Amino acid sequence: MADYDVAIIGGGAAGLTLAHLLGRVNERRGVPLDVALVEAPPGPHTPPPRTWCFWERDGGPWDALLAARWENLAVVDGEGTVMASPADPYVYKMLRSADVAEHVRRHSGRHVDQRTLCVTGLADGPDHATVTASAPDGSPVALTARWVFDSRPPSRPLPARTRLLQHFRGWFVRTPEDAFDPAAAVLMDLRTPQPAHGVSFGYVLPLTRRTALVEYTEFGRAPLTTPAYDRALAHYCELVGIGEMEVTAAEQGVIPMTDARMPTRTGRRLFRVGAAGGATRPATGYTFSGVGRQARAVADALAAGRVPVPPVPHRRRHLAMDAVMLRALDTGRVHGAEFFTRLFARNRLGEVLAFLDGDSPLHRELAMGLTTPVGPMSLTTAEHLWRTVAGAGPATAPTAGPPPRRGAR
Repeated sequence: MADYDVAIIGGGAAGLTLAHLLGRVNERRGVPLDVALVEAPPGPHTPPPRTWCFWERDGGPWDALLAARWENLAVVDGEGTVMASPADPYVYKMLRSADVAEHVRRHSGRHVDQRTLCVTGLADGPDHATVTASAPDGSPVALTARWVFDSRPPSRPLPARTRLLQHFRGWFVRTPEDAFDPAAAVLMDLRTPQPAHGVSFGYVLPLTRRTALVEYTEFGRAPLTTPAYDRALAHYCELVGIGEMEVTAAEQGVIPMTDARMPTRTGRRLFRVGAAGGATRPATGYTFSGVGRQARAVADALAAGRVPVPPVPHRRRHLAMDAVMLRALDTGRVHGAEFFTRLFARNRLGEVLAFLDGDSPLHRELAMGLTTPVGPMSLTTAEHLWRTVAGAGPATAPTAGPPPRRGAR
C-alpha cells in the first residue's frame, strides 16, 4: 500500500492550488485522500516571494486573499495615446504568493501532509510511484503515492521551433504624496525603447494612492542584467511622471514563451502540472488562470475516481495562433509595439482579454486577427501550416545552461 494517495511536488502556484482543491475534495468524499505537499527547504530551490496577476470574472475562489483588484485598465501606445476602458466582464487581480501559501497551509486540512524535502528522483510503478528525496539534515527519504504531480520546471528546455522569454523586473514604490489611482491600472505602456526583435513595455499597478508595482517587461531571446533592468525602470518611472519615490521591494523573473509541446503525463502514475505541464499561455506568459483550470480538472477526476490526467488548459487553435504570433515576433516580421497597439486600439478590451484567456468564440478571434498586421501574420501562418503538414518537427532543444526561472505572472 502506498504512503499517500497523491504527492504534489513544489509549493508554487500549481502545487498550492492543487493542494487547496484536494483539501476541498476531501470535504466532499466519504473516503478522504491522503495528500503529501512536498516543498524544498528554504534555499536555492525555493522560489522567492512574488505576485501573481490574472484576470477573471468577479467572485473568484481567491478573492478573499487579493492584494489588489482593478476594473479599469489602460494601454498606452508608442506615441502616448491612452486607450482606457473597463475590463468588463473581467477584473484584473493581484495575489501575493506568501498570502496563498499561508492560507493553503493553514486550511488544507489534516489529510494534507506538508513535507519539507529536496526531491532527487521519481520512479514509476504499476501500483504506485516512488519519490526519493533528502531531508533538511541530509538523510535519505523515500515516499510512495498512487499519483504524483510534479510542478518543477523541466531540467532542460523542451524541443521548440520558437523560443522567446518574457523577462521582467518590478519595483514596489512608495511616494511621499498621492501619485496613483488605485481604481485603475496601466496594463501595457509601449513608450519604452523597443528591441530589434520582440517587444518591451512598462506597466503600473497601483495598490494605494501612494504605493504601486511598477514593472518593465520584454519579450525577447535573452534576459537583461539587473542593472540594465534598473536603468529601464528608472527611465520608465520618469516617463510616467513618478517623481520622488522609495523602492521598498523588487521582483524579477523569466517566463518561457514557446511553442514546445509539454506533455502532462510522463508515466503511468507520474504527471506534470503548472508551467511544466503547459499551463502558461505562450503568447502572454500568464500562468495563474491555466493553473486553476488544470487543478480543477485533476481534483474533479480524483473525486470521481478517474485517472487524473491533467489537461493542457489551452485549446489547440489558441496554441497554434500563439505559435504563429511568437514566430512573427521572433523573425522580426511583426513589430511588437505595432501588433499590440492595433490589437487593443481596434478591439474592445474585454474581447481582447477573453481571447488571451481562451474564452472567446472562433468568429470573434478571426475578426480580431484581421485587425493585426495581416500580411506578415498571413505569411507566418502559411509557414506554420507548411511545417505542420510537412511534418517538420520542432528544433532540437539546447542542452547547455539551466532552465529559465519561472516568474510572477
